Amino acid sequence: MKVGFIGLGNMATAIIGGLLEKGVLTPKNIHVASRTFEKVQAFSEKTGITAVQDAGQLVRDVDVLILAVKPNMFQKVLAPLREDLQASRPLVISIAAGLTLDQLAELTGGDHRIVRVMPNVNATIGESMSGICANSFVTEKDLQAAEMIFGAVGKTMVLDESEFSIFAAIAGSSPAFIYLFIDSLARGALKAGMPKQKAVEIVAQTVLGSAKMVLESGEHPFSLIDKVCSPGGTTIAGVAALEDEAFISAVMKSVEATIAREKEMTENS
Repeated sequence: MKVGFIGLGNMATAIIGGLLEKGVLTPKNIHVASRTFEKVQAFSEKTGITAVQDAGQLVRDVDVLILAVKPNMFQKVLAPLREDLQASRPLVISIAAGLTLDQLAELTGGDHRIVRVMPNVNATIGESMSGICANSFVTEKDLQAAEMIFGAVGKTMVLDESEFSIFAAIAGSSPAFIYLFIDSLARGALKAGMPKQKAVEIVAQTVLGSAKMVLESGEHPFSLIDKVCSPGGTTIAGVAALEDEAFISAVMKSVEATIAREKEMTENS
């Protein structure tokens, strides 16, 4: 299988790195074209991937085409490629936020097999949570190919497109919320007298372990909270203080705000 990338930003670089590190694809079967060919050449010299100067040639050569450019660049990038897409019919995968399957079909100019994927920033360390949805032309084999590619940088989940706005909030944007939580805990430790960097390391490992506990124990998060809280103890005092400041409500409102903004961007794109 030959996979082509148009665009070589941080996310494309992370995905390619995962594919190579996990041995999912050989370097020669990864084709890359970008606006700055010198950047692609330099990346090719470093990794062994196939650098392509002509995006049309890339489309004609690959089985899977990953569009890794910003949403506002899709029209400019895809308009000259419509004939090549029609002739070669690769599986088209978009990682652009806010562009629906219908919008992507219109931009590609035909009844193409289109998959929409939303990875998150943690793809750069191989720990992304990527949402996947597909149009009606996509086969089970196509979906498996998409899951294989994005499984190289973390976990994947096939969703209905109607759930993508929610996914954008709880997986796409939430790393920022979680980083904020980690920083806030570390600042609390700093205020109490512990050096900030030491506190960040302690908190980050604790968040990592807590996330693994949720995934591996199969228990509901509130059940785990009850296990940590002793009657009249320190933890329940801290939980109560969070709720005094409407912690749960504030987090839920952040999800609502993110969903509303994503829908607004989708409608305006």
